[in-house]
Amino acid sequence: MVTSLINRNLIRKPKIAFAFLILLLPLTLVSQEGAFDYFYRVYFGDKGENEYNLYSPEDLLTERAVLRRQKSGIATPDFRDIPVYQGYINQITRLGYSLHSRSKWMNTALFKTIGISDIERLLEMPFVRDVKIVRRPSGKSEFSDKLAPLVSQDDPSAFDRPLSMINGVQLHNSGFTGKGRLIAVLDGGFQNSDQIPALNDLRRRGGIKGTYDFVVNNSFVYGYHTHGTQVLSVLAGKIVNMLAGSAPEADYLLIRTEDTGSEFPVEEDYWVAGAEFADSLGADIISSSLGYFMFDDPQMDYKYSSMDGRTAFVTRAAGVAVSKGILVVSSAGNERNKEWLHIIAPSDGDSVLSAGAVDAGRTISAFSSAGPSADGRIKPDVATQGVGVVVQRTAGEVERASGTSFSCPVLSGMCACLMQAVPSASVTDIISAIRSTADRSFSPDSLYGYGIPDMMAAIRVLQDLLVIKPENESAIGPNPFTNNIEVTFKNPPGSLAVEIVSASGRLITRHIFKDYVSRKLTLTDLQNADQGIYFIRLSTLNGTFTHKAIKLKR
Repeated sequence: MVTSLINRNLIRKPKIAFAFLILLLPLTLVSQEGAFDYFYRVYFGDKGENEYNLYSPEDLLTERAVLRRQKSGIATPDFRDIPVYQGYINQITRLGYSLHSRSKWMNTALFKTIGISDIERLLEMPFVRDVKIVRRPSGKSEFSDKLAPLVSQDDPSAFDRPLSMINGVQLHNSGFTGKGRLIAVLDGGFQNSDQIPALNDLRRRGGIKGTYDFVVNNSFVYGYHTHGTQVLSVLAGKIVNMLAGSAPEADYLLIRTEDTGSEFPVEEDYWVAGAEFADSLGADIISSSLGYFMFDDPQMDYKYSSMDGRTAFVTRAAGVAVSKGILVVSSAGNERNKEWLHIIAPSDGDSVLSAGAVDAGRTISAFSSAGPSADGRIKPDVATQGVGVVVQRTAGEVERASGTSFSCPVLSGMCACLMQAVPSASVTDIISAIRSTADRSFSPDSLYGYGIPDMMAAIRVLQDLLVIKPENESAIGPNPFTNNIEVTFKNPPGSLAVEIVSASGRLITRHIFKDYVSRKLTLTDLQNADQGIYFIRLSTLNGTFTHKAIKLKR
């Protein structure tokens, strides 16, 4: 269930927890799909006749996805990339089951029937390891308002306070706005995302690179709910002096994985389907303001002991996503002022970056779910502003909303900026840098985790780890060059002016940064320039330095 800024009044005490809930692909409720009202997750024991040598990486993934894995030293393909064996699917459908989706990562398939079916027939098949019912009729859902936001219009904090609190404004002022990174947003619907003014720039530049609805299996996502729209506005929104997204120049995949009319483990299957889709298209980050712990059928509920990073189906799938080189950022949950209290899946994952919520004054919110994980690890990982965050969900005015649903995109967008600033950083590097530079890193606790992040400090840590310092105050390379020029500084220059001048003395371009926080600068201005000699003049607080650069034909 989504842990957006949802304030449910009715909370049941969790009862039985299936230690292996959900996974797979989309599907929906009776109201959306008609007669199908039972869904089954079938676990297979192997991948049948499918073998590694039958597939090349390009058969399974886009070039971008292959390159992301290569950067992280991840072998491609591996066992989890191999598709579910079609022969097994065929045998089950011949029994009268309808296929809804499949998951290569978890080696499962999601089937559905009009009425209850005897799963013993499935369990008797030699290739079936287990079967779980993940959705059944239950009457009126008590979670039908689970994505309803808590709205407040009287918050006096600055509109960009979520960014300034974590030194994110300085990253943006240095040109690190998420450009070149692909963020997959998994949510319950993106109604009005094709219309609201805050996303005009995103739409105008073609920054939405793909959409899919894994609940009903089609590509239309601009309906159902505005929760995803609000989340996307926190990530990519831009209205001067009113709204500032955390990664306004990143690209996005909009993926609907949450059925907003009910709450069943099958939604974990949709989540996994969305994550696999994001992986195949080369997403760098999954931003998920969703979470799972209780369901419309109490027998399907998780227990707190299941929040151990190993049990919940969606958590295990999130771990697979990380193993593919994707950074998964998840809301910690809004349950501390309710009976549940604790973090929810998949934020319990040991490799998932979990976001708690503080207010504009840096105080943890009353609703932000508490850690630790059931096995005693620090959770949430960090906390960013999730109270009074400026969002937009309709074409009208902006508003303020609260919940870890919004601290999550603040954090995931800033992670995209870090990736842009230090492209060689791995997922592990980024998580470690964020944790180690947060304000409670020396005394983490179960409310703030490692504390409120400092993105400027995180860049320094990453660059000290991965970027070699030049002997002089600055250096350029490669030289000669054919495409871009990389400038490396011994120390972050602070204020910075960059001029590129031709051999004849003609000024080609000038860049001014009031506060440049990185030791690396990529200059793209000469990509299409003529072959010849150019001069790069750098003016910093430490002096002015000029480098001669030689441009060769491509």
